[in-house]
Amino acid sequence: MNEMVKMVVVLTVLTAFSGGLLASVRNGTAERIEIQQLKFVKGPAIKTILESAENDPIADRFKVKDGENEYSVFVGKIGGKASNIAMESFATGYGGPVGVMVGINMDDDSVLGVGVTTHSETPGLGSRAKDDPEFVAQFKGGAVKDPFKVAKDGGQINALSGATITSQAVCQATSAVGSAYQKLKPKIQEQIATMK
Repeated sequence: MNEMVKMVVVLTVLTAFSGGLLASVRNGTAERIEIQQLKFVKGPAIKTILESAENDPIADRFKVKDGENEYSVFVGKIGGKASNIAMESFATGYGGPVGVMVGINMDDDSVLGVGVTTHSETPGLGSRAKDDPEFVAQFKGGAVKDPFKVAKDGGQINALSGATITSQAVCQATSAVGSAYQKLKPKIQEQIATMK
């Protein structure tokens, strides 16, 4: 019996030490992981959407909260004025969550463009949402106050052939960003005013 108690105590100490070590490694690398995701996963979409920005939108970013949801806001400056932003949202596609970065012109509340950042969609079908310039070009110039829908659902966006669910997910995520932006616009403008 005494041996069993020793084994339980030793196992408990080792488990606690291992858990603490893993937690510290995770906390120590969280910022580096976020920077790598911004640079290599979300960065290409941000730079494409905010291509006319004179600054680095990834460096000039901040977070705003809407209840339990937190959004990263990437700011693009033109002529020294921060009038363009990009925000990301997610919707469920055929293969899982689809991340969509949406650029917004804050002067007229219109969509500058969209870019798919992450997805698990079927290669050759739903995955085309990330690479098909004609598909994402349909969102440009739309008003953020109007919901985006595919033509099948009575909207203005032509779905990708064979990938209606993915196309609907991109529309839903774009509409979600539009709704969040309208609600958070005063907070976003306030935060931008405090930037250098």
